[in-house]
Amino acid sequence: METCPPTEAEALVGDLHFTRGMMDPVLRDWLWGWEWRPEVVLTLAALGAVYVRGWWHLRRRGHRHLAGGWRLAAYLAGLSALAVALLSPIDALQALLFLMHMVQHELLMMVAAPLLLLAEPFPILLWGLPPGVRRAVGDLLARGGLLRLALARLATPWLSWAAYVVTLWVWHAPAAYDASLRNEWIHDLEHMTFFWSAMLFWWHVVGAAPRIHGFHGYGVRIAYVLAALAQNEVLGASITFARRPLYAYYTTVPRLWGLSVMDDQMLGGEVMWIAGGMMYVLAALILLARFLAWEERRTERQIATDIGVLP
Repeated sequence: METCPPTEAEALVGDLHFTRGMMDPVLRDWLWGWEWRPEVVLTLAALGAVYVRGWWHLRRRGHRHLAGGWRLAAYLAGLSALAVALLSPIDALQALLFLMHMVQHELLMMVAAPLLLLAEPFPILLWGLPPGVRRAVGDLLARGGLLRLALARLATPWLSWAAYVVTLWVWHAPAAYDASLRNEWIHDLEHMTFFWSAMLFWWHVVGAAPRIHGFHGYGVRIAYVLAALAQNEVLGASITFARRPLYAYYTTVPRLWGLSVMDDQMLGGEVMWIAGGMMYVLAALILLARFLAWEERRTERQIATDIGVLP
């Protein structure tokens, strides 16, 4: 009797069980389960090499305020978060566990994107390019440049916020979510839209260059983050407290670690609701601390001016 080949999910479960008794299956999968997708590896390696080259050029020219060591660390940490999200066993296990899929999304949107933007990637990457390419890209972002005009009109703070929120909610609609799990191309599209909408969102929060829309005040940025927090909590809580499986795909795959479909869904919702929410709160607190420090410096300067210490 001819047998049907196992599905990808069934094959993964069989692989996990293969070494039971010799090594913990989850540990074994973590150590040897990395998928070295050439397009991802080469892209991350190229972005890392160009950034390091630009960072080194700026350091040699004395621009240590821009090319600080902490910026290099933040950039490499951001690339590492992308690698873990897209290449590690998290990417394989997301086909079996909603929890792992949520961890993957949080790495893309809430870890990698803000870390990369804290590293001031645009000017440093620009200095890592060959001179001719650097001038051509610089022209696109100069006043009147096509890219600058497009960003000025299409990537305003609140349009970027709306794109970020709509992307998050659309992909968590059951039909779209299940489609992304059943089709690799749709899954890649989901990841790209998550990441790039997060880059637009955090661009305005961090205030990274190029500041095409000016420098937003701390109050505006705190409100911007808290508005994103509110919608994230609604979506995360609605998934956590759902009374039935929202995503039919996970009812058709083998279960891991004794997690039922509903327990898995609840834990995944909590990752978005609690862990994701904490990232927004952390960003708001950092902005508040910077605002208070700025206010203190301004007050001290005003007092010094009033008593004649400063002109």
